[in-house]
Formats: sequence, structure tokens, C-alpha cells
Amino acid sequence: MASESDRIARAGDYVLGLMNDAERERAERDLEIDPAFRDTVVRLAERMHVFDRAPPSGGHDRWRLISQRIAELPQMRGHDEAKPSAVIRRLERRPYGVGVHSLGGRRGTVIAIVLIAVFALGYLMGQL
Repeated sequence: MASESDRIARAGDYVLGLMNDAERERAERDLEIDPAFRDTVVRLAERMHVFDRAPPSGGHDRWRLISQRIAELPQMRGHDEAKPSAVIRRLERRPYGVGVHSLGGRRGTVIAIVLIAVFALGYLMGQL
């Protein structure tokens, strides 16, 4: 028994006409005997039927139709293309002078000196 993802992949290949003759004949036999495969093919064909309504004049018209259908989706309704997107800008004021942030460009040097001092102290403590 094929898994759901395999069934969907086979149905998609059948609907799009990507199968060779032997695979197509097997899929047509499966359409007659396997109701799950038949339902999957019908669902995919219905979903892809929207592309049949587009005039065959060119790819630009199809792309416009696809973009229009995507724009009509419920999750895209709140999106306004005229409104500029948010841009992260630099902080207008410098951070407070607390911690490592107050050191500026010397931060790496200070951290290296502190680490050397800590390791040296640990070494000396281990010698006692």
C-alpha cells in the first residue's frame, strides 16, 4: 500500500502528464480499482483547473493570474503593497554605559586581558 505522499506524487505526475506509457497505463488501472488514488487525482485536477482558465497567449498572463490568486488568499488580505516595509535602523542614542557595551572598540582587547588574567589565576591556584 502506497503512502499518502507517494499517492499524491503519482497523482500529480498523472495529472501533469509526466508519466511514460507504462506508468500511465498502470495509473489508469489504479484509477479503476483504487478509490483513494482516484480521489487524489480528482482533487489535484480540480486544484489545477484554475490554470486552464488562463488564455494560452503567454507566460506573463499566467504569471499575472497566479499573482492575482495569491493576492486573494486570506493570509494576504492585510498586506498593503503601497505601505513601505519596516526597516531596522541604527539606534538614535548610544546604549547605556554599563557592561562591555561601554568599552566601544576596545571591547575585544579588554575581554582578552580579562581571560588571560583568569587563566593565569587558575594556573597559580592549581600550583598551590
